[in-house]
Amino acid sequence: MAAAALVLTGCTGGTTSVDPDDRAGQAPTTADTSEDFQVTEHGEFDQGWAMSFLPGSDHLLITQRGGELLLRDQSTGEVTEVDGVPPVNDGGQGGLHDVAPGATYAEDGTVYLSWVRDHPAGAQGVVGRGTLEADRAELTDLEVIWEQDPAAGNGHFALRLLVHDDHLYVTSGDRQEQTPAQDTADNMGAVVRLTPDGDPAPGNPWADAGGSAAQLWTIGHRNPLGIAEDPQGRIWVSEMGPRHGDELNLLAEGGNYGWPEASMGRHYDGGDIPEHGDDDGFVPPAAYWVPAISPANLLIYGGDRFDGWNGSALVGGLSGQVLVRAELHDQTATVVQEWDMGARVRALAEAPDGAIWVLEDGQGGRLLELTPV
Repeated sequence: MAAAALVLTGCTGGTTSVDPDDRAGQAPTTADTSEDFQVTEHGEFDQGWAMSFLPGSDHLLITQRGGELLLRDQSTGEVTEVDGVPPVNDGGQGGLHDVAPGATYAEDGTVYLSWVRDHPAGAQGVVGRGTLEADRAELTDLEVIWEQDPAAGNGHFALRLLVHDDHLYVTSGDRQEQTPAQDTADNMGAVVRLTPDGDPAPGNPWADAGGSAAQLWTIGHRNPLGIAEDPQGRIWVSEMGPRHGDELNLLAEGGNYGWPEASMGRHYDGGDIPEHGDDDGFVPPAAYWVPAISPANLLIYGGDRFDGWNGSALVGGLSGQVLVRAELHDQTATVVQEWDMGARVRALAEAPDGAIWVLEDGQGGRLLELTPV
């Protein structure tokens, strides 16, 4: 399809949030006009949720929330559904969520998959590890290696995956229960650090407590829907706040990020939440959005195709319908550019050639390739 230039729309912005995750709202007001990249469409997907390029191949893996794992051949554009995907519970915010190649994918085809399954006590988020046979579009030997505990409700699963330094990090939402985010007896409202086999990683901050606490790396999170590493090896998380107060957080071992005791937003019923303060004992956000943009993803750009972007965080907004670029500092981040995308942005990925790929939300969401003008 013919490429079309997008328009730069200023440096900050967002929209009023309505629902805890699937927020609707108006796009930010257009400000400066400056063409920065071109957009090429590559088909449409239904309820696309996540995507990941496979190392050493011409393939892009895409998940659809309804339970489909799709393999796209980047050289031909052909899309094939992968066999061997488990059944999912797609009620509420459930479904098939994230996919990430293992550190040894190029040698053995290891991939990690997260999804929501049925449970007698309610829907439950899990992570599995299996082998992808790309030439046959088949997932084999899939086994569950981690689960959210306890099972509850049908929202705020998070379940974003990061393979980093021989560890598997999983974002685990508060399941709309709020208080578990401050309780180290469970693994909700947290980021967990695991071995490649799904066991608690040795040296975790609460390892001596055993049980779910041994998995925890950080706590006090609400609905962290993005996780990525920067060129220095630091890990960042993008997180949906309550009514406003969306966050970009730099993870620190054993850090408590405050939810629900501190937030730059408010409860949906209008109730106040104490803002982050210098002496409250919580880690403040590196950047935050008021009004909200509803960040559903996070990409830290590692290429050089976009001049000056290496090491920048890219965040896509659902209600905001924006793509945001933030420059990362020692403990903070500064939003420097924002583009009106005209649609809800669900997922971001960097291609091997340095292009940025965007997956729009919902039925018929477009798969877009962004390249410099």
